[in-house]
Amino acid sequence: MKKANLFKQAFRLKESNCTIISDKESGVETAKSSIELHRRQLEAYIKEHPSFLHSFEPVPVDDGPEVARLMAEASAKAGVGPMAAVAGVLADLAVEDMIGDGCRVAVVENGGEVSAVSDQPVDVALAAGDAPLSREMGFRLKEFPIGVATSSGLYSHAFSFGEAEAVTVFAVDAGVADAAATAVANLIKGDDVRGVIRQGIDRALSIDGVKGVFILYRGVVGKAGQVPELIKVNPQR
Repeated sequence: MKKANLFKQAFRLKESNCTIISDKESGVETAKSSIELHRRQLEAYIKEHPSFLHSFEPVPVDDGPEVARLMAEASAKAGVGPMAAVAGVLADLAVEDMIGDGCRVAVVENGGEVSAVSDQPVDVALAAGDAPLSREMGFRLKEFPIGVATSSGLYSHAFSFGEAEAVTVFAVDAGVADAAATAVANLIKGDDVRGVIRQGIDRALSIDGVKGVFILYRGVVGKAGQVPELIKVNPQR
């Protein structure tokens, strides 16, 4: 972030490991309350619908809380299980509540998935374990709202069928980005590196709501669509 007088706070609730940035101190508390509320609603829904938690395929939600419905919608677009969108959707809902609180800067990073609305540029780093470029480069976000999500077959705690160092997707919101990054990362495997990257790019851009994609696989980079400006990042910042 380029502007002073911003409030930034780390927040952790069970699997949700977040960084919240806002131009209003109350916005940080609003985001935390949002995450707590929607996690609680999601946990209650999963108790009644356990397939929602375990499925690798989309699961329709006819009558459920907003968080479950948004996860179902995002995952259906990407053809993956609904939990592939959980971090992004929680971030989206928190940002939505922050905007409702009057925030002009509302950024929530949840386990690497970012939802952002801002009146100034936002820099995000590429995090992919020990891979080349990880935490050395990133993206400068200038157009909002935007969702950013990264999936990895090598370094992520989340399950992936693929072998990519990183698949970063830029989308209309973080829920779609989260689900799409999972779907694309599942495809990135095999020895035909450039062919596999091309396949991943085509898959990403076919998903409704995806704006751009950046893929790092075996040290080779592929990108297409509306990918924000690449920047060097300072890990000490």
